[in-house]
Amino acid sequence: MFDQRYIRNFSIIAHIDHGKSTLADQLLLKSGAITLREFREQILDDLAVERERGITVKARAVAINYTLEGQEYELNLIDTPGHVDFHYEVSRSLAACEGALLLVDAFQGVQAQTVANAYAAIAGNLEVIPVLNKIDLPIIRVDEVLEEIETVVGLDTTDCLRVSGKSGLGIEDVFKAIIARVPAPKGKPDDPLRALVFDSKYDHYRGVITYVRVKEGTVRKGQKVYFMKAGTAHEILELGQFRPEMVPCDNLGPGQVGYIISGIKVLGNVHVGDTVTDFHNRAPSPLPGYDVPQQMVFCGMYPLDATDFENLREELQRMSLNDASFSFEPDTSEALGFGFRCGFLGMLHMEILQQRLEQEANVDLIQTAPNVTYELLKNTGEVVRIDSPQDVPDTGQIDEFREPIAKVNFILPTDRIGAIMQLSADRRGIYKTTDYLGPNRAQLVYELPLAEIVFDMYDKLKSITAGYGTMDYEVIGFRTADLVKMDVLVKGEKVDALACIVHRSQAERRGRQLCKKLKEQISRHQFEIPIQAALNSRIIARETISAVRKDVTAKCYGGDISRKRKLLEKQKDGKKRMKQFGSVEIPQKAFLAVLDTGGDE
Repeated sequence: MFDQRYIRNFSIIAHIDHGKSTLADQLLLKSGAITLREFREQILDDLAVERERGITVKARAVAINYTLEGQEYELNLIDTPGHVDFHYEVSRSLAACEGALLLVDAFQGVQAQTVANAYAAIAGNLEVIPVLNKIDLPIIRVDEVLEEIETVVGLDTTDCLRVSGKSGLGIEDVFKAIIARVPAPKGKPDDPLRALVFDSKYDHYRGVITYVRVKEGTVRKGQKVYFMKAGTAHEILELGQFRPEMVPCDNLGPGQVGYIISGIKVLGNVHVGDTVTDFHNRAPSPLPGYDVPQQMVFCGMYPLDATDFENLREELQRMSLNDASFSFEPDTSEALGFGFRCGFLGMLHMEILQQRLEQEANVDLIQTAPNVTYELLKNTGEVVRIDSPQDVPDTGQIDEFREPIAKVNFILPTDRIGAIMQLSADRRGIYKTTDYLGPNRAQLVYELPLAEIVFDMYDKLKSITAGYGTMDYEVIGFRTADLVKMDVLVKGEKVDALACIVHRSQAERRGRQLCKKLKEQISRHQFEIPIQAALNSRIIARETISAVRKDVTAKCYGGDISRKRKLLEKQKDGKKRMKQFGSVEIPQKAFLAVLDTGGDE
């Protein structure tokens, strides 16, 4: 067991692409945790989807030993994601630390997620150390960026570190600052054991691997432990630390971070935020744990082959164990059969999970268009949450239709303010404030409906600001709006998976756009297919896919016209019968066409 006076727990927080994973690689290399031969870019990003996209999705823990002035220290680093959708991963990591390195790009400066993550660390009473990264770039704005950190984040930049994660410049100073400024963990080794479960993953051979941060007491191999929330007892078969691979050890004391394997095969027995204690000498109360994440984007996931239903359920259970901010429940659709209604924190979160299911689990999916959660006040006075358009009751039962509102923080070049204000106004945004961070950059705050943000606001922002704009948002509550459910009818039948909730003022435009999109996506059949958008029973838009027509008279050269007419009538009768019995094949792309209607004309 390591002396806790010489333990430091810290995480790296920053905006996307400001170099968190690259700095983590250098810390591992300089401390000798990995050799130059083992060194590769983003060594802590071990998911295929992370390496493919070049982003961090899961927070990763690693223990580093570092010697300073003859004294050996154990530094527990937790590398975190930067995207707004994975803010919950960041908050969990911060709860397991006493300090944080706030990484800021020396050219790009303070961005939206820099601010959000810094405030989260300050709210958690962590020691925040500002670090300027990428100082070896040919063009940098050191003085301006330091001023931004002071004015926007409110941190003293007198001792701000200047490093390059790519070349390894200034890494020794980072180690010294962590040891000098991050406080040692508190907790006594002789107290009853209390360890926080901050993550977990499933191994097909060894069961659930639980990631823990010991707060008090000592955990030993062979010890019988009790999971306080799950109410289950297990014996520890293996105990160890991440260095960065899993290395077994005999015990972990206060402040140490590691993993325990106790042969748990039932996925529901492990909860992120649970407290692990000694079975025979239990702690009087559990640790505070985490807030339950609020999923805001929902979509249906259905197996392409109905026999894959149970396989999909198992894979979703495995994913939810590894990602506590994801939820799912069984669902049925007339068009698509049996599947699951899944909840996510945002669109990127949804895309990543779908990609992981297809790559890691090899499951072919049909995914319906995502939608956000709404609130309904019924005539009876009952308030219900709706996360699927199919659940919206008749208009006569609804007193108020409420939509989620988010406070959006844009950081962008000053010459693009007008364009972003126009975009926000078009999306029913309410202007709040403008702050100038310097001569060329400003911070704009708006209140916008969440449905207008999650689908393509980020792409539009990047497009308008030539890639220099960033945004961060948090949901602040629900607000009454004039919303309606728009049904889509294909060949006179409602397709529940294509229904969506829209603002009444935009319903006709959205309906026309959606019908046009579906006309492009659905292939022609042997019969005519009308596509209609309807509010209640009123049709507001229509497109028609004409039938595939074969010239049956081609072989009738010469002779009487009545013979040709007879063949045409015969063909017409055949098509009428087909129209009666034929079913329309709707491709996967058509279900996502609902999203494209968010575009601005």
